[in-house]
Amino acid sequence: MRMATRLCLVRHGETAWNAEGRVQGQTDVPLNVIGAAQASAVGVALAGERFAAIYSSDLTRVRQTAEPAAQRLGLAIRYDAALRERHYGMFETHTYREVRERFPDDYARFRNKELDYDFRGGESLRLFNQRALGCVRSLAARHPGESILVFTHGGVLEMLYRHATALGLSAPREFEIPNGAINWVEVSGESWNVQRWAERAHLENTLDDLPE
Repeated sequence: MRMATRLCLVRHGETAWNAEGRVQGQTDVPLNVIGAAQASAVGVALAGERFAAIYSSDLTRVRQTAEPAAQRLGLAIRYDAALRERHYGMFETHTYREVRERFPDDYARFRNKELDYDFRGGESLRLFNQRALGCVRSLAARHPGESILVFTHGGVLEMLYRHATALGLSAPREFEIPNGAINWVEVSGESWNVQRWAERAHLENTLDDLPE
């Protein structure tokens, strides 16, 4: 019988670009003051938990979110580029409103969740989903019967939630992915179970920056 892995998944704290509705993707943007406070709050909230390891995207906003928890838990952070956000190509650095106005056809393809649309040089939804799921499957397989802490991005969390709940990639997103929120998913082979999602009692305020 396969032993389950318990995943504690945390979205990075707020950045100035989150607050502006600006597309970050793989552009390396640091936390703002609110985001730094959220990172500290995550560390406090998880201080009583026991984890076998901590994994994190290597982008600055996620590294900064992971550091307070790592310090409190006394664990080193293992960085993995496969936990990065989706590459949004030509959308990155623009606000969603700017993209919608300047590139209406591209924006429509994005909003329609076309599986192979790649922002003219970014990453398609199909390939991003494969990357996100493949990475987390690999992490879970390394830690059967253990709990691990994973810091990542909203897009990665969306792919994991959709997979765990059998919600198709093209279905509207009606679940929340707030900055700094804590999510718990149990993985046993191909059996994924969302235990708790979007916990944010430790946060004073938080954004869920859906495109317009």
